[in-house]
Amino acid sequence: MNVFAPISSLMTDHKHLVTVSPEDNLAKVKEIFDTHKFHHIPVVNFRQIVGIISKIDFEHFLGGASLYGENQGTNNERLANTHAKEIMTAHLGKVEPDDRINVALEIFTLNRFHALPVVKDDELVGIITPFDILKKLSDEKPAQPHMVYEAEN
Repeated sequence: MNVFAPISSLMTDHKHLVTVSPEDNLAKVKEIFDTHKFHHIPVVNFRQIVGIISKIDFEHFLGGASLYGENQGTNNERLANTHAKEIMTAHLGKVEPDDRINVALEIFTLNRFHALPVVKDDELVGIITPFDILKKLSDEKPAQPHMVYEAEN
């Protein structure tokens, strides 16, 4: 993998993103997490990224309900009455499609982020995660087959 390639070469583009609006309730967020294998959901307002909800933050929100002994009905009520904007992370690192993959790697390493919105002209055009980079690496075949050496007796 060429770490100097543009992020756009391996990001998930906006056509494949599932997003929520700041006013969507957490029942919708729960449905997305339950239906897809996502770990982050971008929160957008007219294609502009305003936040992100991580699965961990969402589970912490749900954990508060079970910690206080709330029953499922009360928990469903909380999900219906709480908006995405109330639990999203608003201050985000962002990258652009033409930024190099090594820029994303540096941001992931220094900040321990697990997802970076990709924006162009202030509009969300994709998302990149460390998993995207690892998947690209694991899909590549080595230029030469690995040699296996047997120990001499």
